[in-house]
Amino acid sequence: MKHAVIVAHPNRNSLTCAAAEAYAACATALGHQTQVRDLYRLNFDPCLKAGEIPGPEGYEPAPDAAAERQKLQDIDVFAFVYPLWFNAPPAILKGYVDRIFSAGFGFEPGSAGARPLLSGRRMISFTFSGAPDAWVKETGALDALATLFDRHVAQMCGLRLIDHVHVGGIVPGITQEAFEEVMDTVRRSVRGRFGDAAAH
Repeated sequence: MKHAVIVAHPNRNSLTCAAAEAYAACATALGHQTQVRDLYRLNFDPCLKAGEIPGPEGYEPAPDAAAERQKLQDIDVFAFVYPLWFNAPPAILKGYVDRIFSAGFGFEPGSAGARPLLSGRRMISFTFSGAPDAWVKETGALDALATLFDRHVAQMCGLRLIDHVHVGGIVPGITQEAFEEVMDTVRRSVRGRFGDAAAH
């Protein structure tokens, strides 16, 4: 099984980036292939180009988007790892979805609506917030995010949505013990979803 770990955080030393590395290391230990797509370190351009939007004159991904799509061509699992900013994904991640998972890769537009192009593949998300878990859930923020991002992207592209793991109450100066607990949460999720018995 091949995983693309798509991480969006400007601080290379952030808990979010550490979680992405923990995911990749755990999946690799299970015998899977992984590639980390660290959007900030890749200097990914999140701005959708006019020519990438389907229209009367057709559409075509810009060279950087086409190259990124090629790297993801045979991926089985798309793992999104990101912080919540204003209860939403970072702009760079939204732009990545706009440009990479849009027409020609994630779906094909048609007269009856979109036709998914990634059917049979999987999607999992890991998110982190400064707001406590209880607040994110009780206010409906997490469910709104799951609807607008997870469920919509999965449905448009034909992905099987398998989990959304959220950890709240993340604050600057997090203790080493709390940090390790978060890493353990990520590793348990990977083993639980993609271990030998769970992978089929």
